[in-house]
Amino acid sequence: MNTDPIADYLTRVRNAIKANHRVVEIPASNLKKEITKVLFDKGYIANYKFEENGPQGSIKIALKYHPISKIPAIRTLTRVSKPGLRKYASVENMPRVLNGLGIAVLSTSKGVMTDKEARVQNVGGEVLCYVY
Repeated sequence: MNTDPIADYLTRVRNAIKANHRVVEIPASNLKKEITKVLFDKGYIANYKFEENGPQGSIKIALKYHPISKIPAIRTLTRVSKPGLRKYASVENMPRVLNGLGIAVLSTSKGVMTDKEARVQNVGGEVLCYVY
């Protein structure tokens, strides 16, 4: 039983990057799948694959590194909204990560999206994490 599956997801990715792994396997959930799609669309991960094995399934994420310097594409993953203290943002006070260079992943009524997409669609929501 895991109390915060999103923090577990982010920690597994963070640990895999620190250990210079190419692929990391994570237990799947619908929210984790949506976060993975956002990270792939924004170019932070190389590829992903959803596997339906067992009752829950798993997500295999191929991490992205610079071809010459081997620096990871994801430098920092930070959990913002925690189960003990939820953080919500309206369109007016939407967070800007690294002055627009990073992304904030939000869970909105229109699905999981970045802070920029949420501003365009004029929706607020729960700030899940910062990525840069």
